[in-house]
This record gives sequence, C-alpha cells and structure tokens, in this order.
Amino acid sequence: MPERPLLDVSDLSVVYDTERGPVAAVDHVELAVEEGEFTAVVGESGCGKSTLLFAVTGLLNPPARVAGGTVRFKGTDLVALPERELNRLRWRELSVVLQSAMNALNPVATLAAQYKDAMAAHGTYTDEEIRARSAEVLDLVGIDPVHLRSYPHQLSGGMRQRAMIAMALLLTPDLVVMDEPTSALDVVAQRSLMVQIKELQQLLGFAVLFVTHDMSLVSHFSDRLLVMYAGQVVETGPTRTVFDHPAHPYSRGLLEAFPSIRGPRVPLRGIPGSPPDLADPPSGCRFTPRCPLVHAPCHEHAPELYEVGDARARCLLHAEATR
Repeated sequence: MPERPLLDVSDLSVVYDTERGPVAAVDHVELAVEEGEFTAVVGESGCGKSTLLFAVTGLLNPPARVAGGTVRFKGTDLVALPERELNRLRWRELSVVLQSAMNALNPVATLAAQYKDAMAAHGTYTDEEIRARSAEVLDLVGIDPVHLRSYPHQLSGGMRQRAMIAMALLLTPDLVVMDEPTSALDVVAQRSLMVQIKELQQLLGFAVLFVTHDMSLVSHFSDRLLVMYAGQVVETGPTRTVFDHPAHPYSRGLLEAFPSIRGPRVPLRGIPGSPPDLADPPSGCRFTPRCPLVHAPCHEHAPELYEVGDARARCLLHAEATR
C-alpha cells in the first residue's frame, strides 16, 4: 500500500457567501505535497491561489467557508479539526509565511519578543532555550542575531521577509506554506530569497507549498507545479514538464507573458481579456472567452483533468487522446 502524501487535498471547494449567493473561489481542487517536496501554485490574481492556501491552513474567515472536500495533513483532516487542536498543530508541524511581512509582524514588538511568544504558545521552554533557538533561526536565514533587538520598521523589506521565514522555522515544521512572500521585493531580492528558501528546504528537509502569480519565479525552484484559473486547477505536473511542454493554452499564455534571458528574442504575448466573474462563470470551459484554440465543444462541455504524459490538463484538446 503506497504511503499517503504529507499533505493530501481532495475535492476541496471554498465558497464566499455573497448577496448574489455562494461564489466558488476554489472549485473541487486536488493537491498532494510529498515530504520534502517544493510545490508551487501559480495563476493570475483572483484565480483562487490565496483562498486555497487559507483553506489548507485553516485560516479562512467569513464570508469564506469550506463547502466540501478534505485537507489531510499526516492523515488528519484539518477541515474537521477543532480550532484549538488546529492552533496546536500550526507552527509546530505546519507554519505559514504571509504575503506582507510588515503587516504580519507586530510593529511595536521586537523580533525577540515575537519569537518568544510563538515558542511559548507551543511548548514549555526556558528563556535561554528561546534565545538560543531565535538566534539560530535568524542565522539560518542570513540575519545577524543582533537584530533580535530590532523592531520590524528597522529592517529592510527583504530582511523582514526572511525574519518571517525564520519565525516559521522556529519549531522545525514538516510543511511551510508561503503566500507570495516575494511580491513586495525587487527582482534581485526575490532571487536571493528564493535561493535561500530552497537551500533551507534542502538543509532541513521540510516541504514547501508556495503560492505566487509569477510563473518565472518558480521555474528553477519547484518540483511540482499547479496552475489555477477561475478557481480550478487547469494543469498540474512536474515543473519541468509543464514549462517545457505546457499542455493547457492558459499555461502557455502565462509562459509567453514572461521574457526569457536565453535563446532568441521573441515577442511577448499577453493573455487577452480578463478572468471571468466567478458568480457567473461561462458555460463549458472557463477559459473559453480568452482561449486562442477555442472550438465549438468548448462552449458546451466542462473539461476534466486529462492525462497528458506526466502532467494533467483541463482541456478538451486532450479528451480524445485519453479515450
């Protein structure tokens, strides 16, 4: 019997209750993260990436709610877990790095005080143990432990983000979930932070679920890729497979929207139009209004995720090949 993945998301749906009725921001999503694996979730703003992340970590707030499916972490369904047990599990086994470190960190407390609060909430430690561990994790992310006495506003954006990653590693979790941690940084700081995250992952052995809108950012760092559009997974597979042979027109469009630093110069092509209104999605394939390869059946039949080599793609072009 094969071992269960570290994180196993099955048929997960998340809706927002609105005056127009429930709006599905995450629609029957499947996702698996193995131990020590780096999995990236990419797509345009508003496609459901962050909602998926918050559902996985149990951080959804009304009007958002899980409408169906399971989120199993080490075999335990987090969706059914009481809040008290979920709080006990967070940081110790599953930690989160949010998008804006300046907003996530307490602006009126030093790093030392915030690290102490996180450790004290999840175990019994002496002051000396807390100081030693806090200095250790800061050193791991390349920050001089002298900055434990610093307040967030005294650090640069890149240092704040690394300080958040250090906090996420305080209790040596098995999975670190990151919500666009590089979005507020310049390209040089982005690259530096991504290299550091990958090095830490290989050193400590934790798995990463990384959410971003930047397709090019994860090309050299992730093992597996999940491409989302309008709340659905439209393509999933090994990162190199998706980059080298994108099987969905949307994945292809995302890749063509980023310049390459190698090879011949080619014109950049954006994806025309905008994502659909999830309160009233188009019939059939949701990408139909923007797809350059659309044909008649696309307007009528909602595609499934079809096997395409090592990957799977939600496109009717691959339906015949799987029959």
